[in-house]
Amino acid sequence: MGSIWDLPGVLKISLSTRHSLKHQVLCCQAQAAPSSTRSGKTRTYTPLFYANSSMSRITSLLDCRRSRRISPARAKNPSKILISRNYRSVIRACMEELQQVAVSTRDTEMATQYGNQVSILLAIELIWNLCEVLFIDAAPAGSLLLHLLDWVRLHNADADEKAKDVLQSDSPAEHHHYWDVVVSYVLQGRLEEAKQMLAKQATRQPASRNMYKLMDGLLSKMPFYNPGGTQTLTEFDVKWRNWHEEVDRYLKDNSFASNYHLELICKILVGDEDALLEQKELLSTWYHFLITRLLYCHPTVKPIELHYYAQSCLTMFLDSRSVQEPLDSILLAAFEFDIYLVIKDCSIVLNNWWFVAHLTDLLDHCKLLHSHNLNFGSNMREFLLIEYASGLFTHHSLWQCAVDYFDHCPELGRACLELQIERVPLDTERKALKVLRICEDRQMSEQVRSICKIMAMRALRNNRLGSALSWSIRAKDAAFATLISERFLQDYCTKGTFSDLDLIDNLGPAMLLSDRLTFLGKYREFHKLYGEKRFKEAAKLLLSLMTAKIAPRSFWMTLLTDALPLLEQKEVIFSADQTYELMYCLEELTSSLDTAAPGADRPMQEQDVEQTTVELLRLSLARNLAMAIVKEGTVDT
Repeated sequence: MGSIWDLPGVLKISLSTRHSLKHQVLCCQAQAAPSSTRSGKTRTYTPLFYANSSMSRITSLLDCRRSRRISPARAKNPSKILISRNYRSVIRACMEELQQVAVSTRDTEMATQYGNQVSILLAIELIWNLCEVLFIDAAPAGSLLLHLLDWVRLHNADADEKAKDVLQSDSPAEHHHYWDVVVSYVLQGRLEEAKQMLAKQATRQPASRNMYKLMDGLLSKMPFYNPGGTQTLTEFDVKWRNWHEEVDRYLKDNSFASNYHLELICKILVGDEDALLEQKELLSTWYHFLITRLLYCHPTVKPIELHYYAQSCLTMFLDSRSVQEPLDSILLAAFEFDIYLVIKDCSIVLNNWWFVAHLTDLLDHCKLLHSHNLNFGSNMREFLLIEYASGLFTHHSLWQCAVDYFDHCPELGRACLELQIERVPLDTERKALKVLRICEDRQMSEQVRSICKIMAMRALRNNRLGSALSWSIRAKDAAFATLISERFLQDYCTKGTFSDLDLIDNLGPAMLLSDRLTFLGKYREFHKLYGEKRFKEAAKLLLSLMTAKIAPRSFWMTLLTDALPLLEQKEVIFSADQTYELMYCLEELTSSLDTAAPGADRPMQEQDVEQTTVELLRLSLARNLAMAIVKEGTVDT
């Protein structure tokens, strides 16, 4: 679903046929990489713009919910209606973007895929807009029909396209689509525009001017309910019935019998079902037929009555060979005010979780789903958001949006995030840092350690010791930090220099993570003191590393060798006591070497070098001891 959001591409509203629209809703395969969710469905994704825009909408909605509790009586809330319209604007923006891509592409197959996605989003916006009118705005009788008229007009732009062609022609009244435009305007309740078009025909037919004038009067007199006015619904109903009777009287008097088109318009105005059904091509859908029928027969229809008229119009509009399609079922469920059936059918039909996740969230904030809990530990809102977010997590870039969705699921969101975050492929160090920051911000300590260990091991395999050490410190993994410190020391013994000096020089308190890391940091500090010619401090630090048993026994010979330049200085660096300590360490080291198994595993040349080094150390230590004793002027007895 995620996040859904991800129908791949952006769309332009191309006016496809009713059959094509419904068929593509079922059969369209998205261009982006699919992902499998726990329900076993394959879902697709929308562009990053779509996901990010949707996330901003849902975040503002969730923040709004935190700021104040909303009573069920306030389901009709201007802020919720505005948020719903913002969602629809996102869908429209995606349509426009996808249209641009479809026009620019030369690949026929890709253009077809983009067209399929347009059809999917057309259906999504159609359903969302109807849910906004019926559930979120919750308009009462009178106002309800006005909103439904706007809904039909928004989703049927054929009349405007034809009107544009007609008006741009040299003689609009003679254009072959002229009467189609006029009738379409009447079917949509756009009577002012219908009057303007009829005026052009009246000019051409002076003999029929009175007939056109009579029709103009009937169209002008038709009352429309004004929710903000002082007129009550009952007063409006009386006024409308009087107008309706007048139109019916003119029709029975054959006032328009000599003009087929005007008589047809008059029949539409009185709600003649046969006349309406003859205009199937212009109506194009049963729900357009429904709204037109309500406009001219039942303008004060109540929300509770909609399902009756919807079912009868669907039955009348579809012939015996037609099969009710999924989009029909979804719209019919909406007219029946069955929110859960709408959500269920959309989950099955649409190829993405985006729609049901965000619509359910919005309806939940309107307190319309509070009584519907699932049997497996989560309410419907949270379940659908988690499904959507789980799908987003398989996308190479949208997974970051999914994190915010999990954050807004108080019951199971964190647990699901912990499971999903471990599945994010850590392709680069930059991506690993993003994942790590997400985990650290949410105090997910186990995941933090896991990520750091993975990156540390990867860096170690690539012989990037500095990076490996940095990750192991972040993971607070003492054992791994010890291992990497050993590698640093081995490299020093081999090359005579340290790599990644900046890291080692700035270990700070992190060096206390393990003894070996502490030794590495202090040993590097010894080198810095020696380089700065602070010999006494360097000598004291070197000795403390050995006597405190921080230095590994295998490294003692290196430390003693490092002491040689200090022992050979003209100035006495090591005191007599310090020299004794060094001599003791040397003897302990040599005795352990002597008692060990014969050095069959070591080359003879290496043994000779080691023996020579030991002899040099003894000589230097003896000389330094004598100089220290003389300098100190006393001999311990």
